[in-house]
Amino acid sequence: MTGKLPFEALSVETLATRLGANEALCAKIGKDATQWKVREVGDGNLNLVFIVEGASGAAVVKQALPYVRLVGDSWPLPLKRSFFEYHALTRQEARAPGSVPAIHHFDEAQALIIMEYLSPHIILRRALIEGRQLPNIARDIGLFMARTLFRGSDLSMTARDRKADLALFADNVELCDITENLVFSDPYFDAKMNRHTSPQLDAVVAELRADRDLKVEAQRLKHIFAANAETLLHGDLHSGSIMVTDTETRMIDPEFAFYGPMAFDVGMLLANFWMSFFSQRGHEQQGKRDAMRAHLLDVIVETWAVFRAEFSHLWRTERTGMLYQKSLFEDQGDRLGAEQALDHVLHQIWTDLLGFAGIEVHRRILGLAHNADFETIANEDLRASCEAKALKFGRHIAVNRRQIHSIDEVNHLAALIEQESGI
Repeated sequence: MTGKLPFEALSVETLATRLGANEALCAKIGKDATQWKVREVGDGNLNLVFIVEGASGAAVVKQALPYVRLVGDSWPLPLKRSFFEYHALTRQEARAPGSVPAIHHFDEAQALIIMEYLSPHIILRRALIEGRQLPNIARDIGLFMARTLFRGSDLSMTARDRKADLALFADNVELCDITENLVFSDPYFDAKMNRHTSPQLDAVVAELRADRDLKVEAQRLKHIFAANAETLLHGDLHSGSIMVTDTETRMIDPEFAFYGPMAFDVGMLLANFWMSFFSQRGHEQQGKRDAMRAHLLDVIVETWAVFRAEFSHLWRTERTGMLYQKSLFEDQGDRLGAEQALDHVLHQIWTDLLGFAGIEVHRRILGLAHNADFETIANEDLRASCEAKALKFGRHIAVNRRQIHSIDEVNHLAALIEQESGI
């Protein structure tokens, strides 16, 4: 077993030799490792990812590296993040069956997971850049978020099980540290690894970094992120962590999983749809994208509606944890009390998700890790114009989140800003 050996990074050349005796992989793709075809496909910021094809099938091998791949070995990172990814995937599958890739094998010592090869799926972000309108993503993602966030919380789990799980994921310190700094702090000052479209955005960036209200709100949201351990989060739920076909949606890459506020996953996800919306003008070489922009706004409305509906359904049917016990409400004939409490919980998620969404927009344009939505716009002036509008939008919803009452209001704001002239 590879787990008995010291850690060694895989390569296209060594994978078949290293994993040729792995029973799970052989059972999935064929025993003759000499016939395996290996190709590296990882384009993320942290890990190695390989597709391995054999006589009887294919599988994905994902391996953590002891550093941040985007930066290099000057930024060390523990291999144990694969442990958290594995445990998050198993819990997500249990709580939202069929929403994540199947796991074939986990090797903690080698920090690798062998999992289902999703084909003909592509990354959602790529599909959105291409202008594809996918009919099921809102429903699928809304259900995934509602089911995993509700069922991983004190609303559903026993107190003992939830606290044991909290203790396990509390050790994912280094990846939380990445989020805490790269998302909530670094974009708002001249941090070393920041970058933006320069010189076009220089004045906009300077204005944002001088915005006291925005910086205070970003730190209030960081406080919520760090202190509110409501549920097990995916932790990095964006359009690059979702694979799609026209009929199927799967969530991947939950290595940032930890216990945090429910609103975080929802806000991060919706932010990526709003960023896609603002980027569409930069991808109009093959024709106008008015229909795509309208589709994205519809997806945002439906995602939030599906989330609310499913969360409410689970509240009424699976609320078996220690919070808002039925013994205090329904069992006392006070169903309206339970509904009042549900409205309060959903309102708090709504208010906080807007803040998290606004901050996510800023960090993807001003920080270290950028989105391909904007980065693939070759014309820098056009890219900067799209980014400036997104930054303005993000600032507004983050700072004014308590005065915004509906998703239609947010989408109307996005549409108005999109129609403005460039920077």
